[in-house]
Amino acid sequence: MDLLSVILTAGQQGKGGSGMSSIIMLIAIIAIFYFFMIRPQTKKQKEEKAFREQLQKGQDVVTIGGVHGKIKEIKESTIILEIAHEVTIEIEKSAIVMNIVPSAKK
Repeated sequence: MDLLSVILTAGQQGKGGSGMSSIIMLIAIIAIFYFFMIRPQTKKQKEEKAFREQLQKGQDVVTIGGVHGKIKEIKESTIILEIAHEVTIEIEKSAIVMNIVPSAKK
């Protein structure tokens, strides 16, 4: 007798309450997905949105691509970033990933 036949026989013998137990298992799986995957992701998105709304002119920041610069101007959905003396680029607000603290600068 192999493992598959044992599992199939056990599944056929316990058919009495299988409908309710499968519903409970489905609800448990949905709850696990919510608490371990969906909820942390939405929390992270809210924190990133709040960070980008608090950006101010003169802050030193880093972009997704690793470009360091100072914010010169903030527009509706873009930022003018000075990356060197009198060298500016325009990037999306969503490309800013972190603020550089003054003590970390050299």
